Amino acid sequence: MIQEEARIQPGTYEFYELSEFLWDGQRTDTGSGYRLSDTAGKIIGGKDAKPHSRPYMAYLTITRSNRERTNCGGFLVREDFVMTAAHCYGRTINITLGAHNIEKKEETQQHMILLRSVTHPEYKKNPPTNDIMLLQLEKKAKVTKAVRPLKLPRSLVKLKPGMVCSVAGWGGNLQSKVQPILQEVKLKVMGDEVCTSCYPRNFKNKTQICAGDPRQYKSSYQGDSGGPLVCGKVAEGIVSYGNKNGSPPRVFTRISSYLSWIKTTMNSPRPQGPSEFPSRI
Repeated sequence: MIQEEARIQPGTYEFYELSEFLWDGQRTDTGSGYRLSDTAGKIIGGKDAKPHSRPYMAYLTITRSNRERTNCGGFLVREDFVMTAAHCYGRTINITLGAHNIEKKEETQQHMILLRSVTHPEYKKNPPTNDIMLLQLEKKAKVTKAVRPLKLPRSLVKLKPGMVCSVAGWGGNLQSKVQPILQEVKLKVMGDEVCTSCYPRNFKNKTQICAGDPRQYKSSYQGDSGGPLVCGKVAEGIVSYGNKNGSPPRVFTRISSYLSWIKTTMNSPRPQGPSEFPSRI
């Protein structure tokens, strides 16, 4: 059900830090009386996506060293690379491409083996900074109508407030913990001051994007951190964090701020050793 009306009263909601699974339940004061979300990715106020209309989407099943399992979103950026958020790291990551209903065995699905995971070398969880990770696949994905890479920005981009972008994921909505069918929602890019007001100790406008109009109850939320913020058929952001109840605005990693690192990582020789896990977690 699409919810259009705002139900948000400033200052009345508690903010937690990203996922209690992803962030071990730790909390961070933002300096505004709010706390960061315990998860960021569930689609609120959205709708079912048309089957395979977003062929770049990846569904990640993550197992931590403590054997806890969680899920994230991601997106194919080259036949052998998936991009996601750094806080979606794990000891093992299973990657599914070409899915629409993740609870069904669809002929379009491709189950990929992870060769290595590379987080940004300056990634920090507290406050969330440089929240970006690349997953190199052992074999290239087969490009089909249901599996296709998403374009990245070619240069540093400063999105204009008011621009309408979109987010997709399988995280569900406020009424459902599990949403097997891919959901999508349109979000408006907001001025930096909106997120600076909500997250004064965390939001960094040079490397992060503020999106989601506080007057509309539309947002990413739980379960799909790491999914793309798509603007004009280009991946401009990565779902990173937001407030506990899912009310906008949300914060996205600005992909164009990391183009040099992305290029270097994707063009580096295939490794012979183990995956590179984050050291600042």
